[in-house]
Amino acid sequence: MSQENFLRMMQLAEKFFGTRTDPTQISVDPKVMNRLKRIHASTMMEKRVRKGPVAWILIIPTTQKLMKQFIKSEINERELLKKTPLHIKYDAIYLCSALVLPEYRRKGIAKRLMCKAIRSIKKEHPINALFYWAFSPSGRKLAVSVASEFDLPLYKRTNND
Repeated sequence: MSQENFLRMMQLAEKFFGTRTDPTQISVDPKVMNRLKRIHASTMMEKRVRKGPVAWILIIPTTQKLMKQFIKSEINERELLKKTPLHIKYDAIYLCSALVLPEYRRKGIAKRLMCKAIRSIKKEHPINALFYWAFSPSGRKLAVSVASEFDLPLYKRTNND
């Protein structure tokens, strides 16, 4: 893997989400990656080219009970991940994040990755709701488009607490 594209993706994530300075957000490290993979193998996906990753998505299957707590700001993103139980049937998916390098944007890559991940999860879990916490107009647009693709209700966290 080209270290250059990987570093660009990490810089983009930090610049956009500011996870290192926000203890309420998920900061992806090996421990978090392990937890996500234990929840479901399709929680993280990436699009790669010869130079390395150009797009990356993260989604979290969970319960509607936790979804409701999250969208009401009763729990934060890190708590959502921590409280999501293992080895149960999930009925909701948190559309956590999507990052695409600038030169690869507006090509539908993030939507295709999210849809592929959701299809994989839906094979094993009765998903009947999606939710998100948009940091940008493009994040909102992606969430709406993905929910429409699956004809699922979409819920959003309305504040940035």
